[in-house]
Amino acid sequence: MSQGFRRHRKSGVALATFTAFEADLLRSLAGQLIELLRSEEAVPQAGVDPLEELFNFAGPTTEPEDPVLARLFPTAYPEDDEAASDFRRFTETTLRNGKAAAAAAIIDALEESGLPAEPEDGLFIDVELDAPTAMTWLRSFTDMRLAIATRLNIEEGDEDYWQSLPEDDPRGQVHDIYDWIGYLQETLVHAVAR
Repeated sequence: MSQGFRRHRKSGVALATFTAFEADLLRSLAGQLIELLRSEEAVPQAGVDPLEELFNFAGPTTEPEDPVLARLFPTAYPEDDEAASDFRRFTETTLRNGKAAAAAAIIDALEESGLPAEPEDGLFIDVELDAPTAMTWLRSFTDMRLAIATRLNIEEGDEDYWQSLPEDDPRGQVHDIYDWIGYLQETLVHAVAR
């Protein structure tokens, strides 16, 4: 397992070395997040005039059906349907685009650092993140963890349940990925906070 992120003493950038498997897993998770964010009606239409797009307030007005999307984009005003609908219409598309761009930044950084389309054993990927890029990765790690937590129904204080699962239970394996992303997130916070 990767040692997580550390801070370069002179330049201040956050550094991490991933195995090809780890880097490919991060790329896959980021790609899945992008696919999920683009799966419902908040997806912007291609070929729309940029000026027209600025004045287009035809975004979604109801909570997403997918539980992960509903968790990523909670209802702002649960007691006021009209205000919640208006808020969602004016903000959700922009928020989705920002989350998708953050996930794409992870993919781009990994590939720019040498991650090939088909990773091979024995390959290591060194990643360097400046402070703004590190913040982007942190936001995307949060989104990935929320997505996994929602799919697995992870709750606070349920660690004993996850540790009791057999090693071959796929839910336990996905929970291990959830923990690993949390570890990366924690080490990245420490690397940029010094």
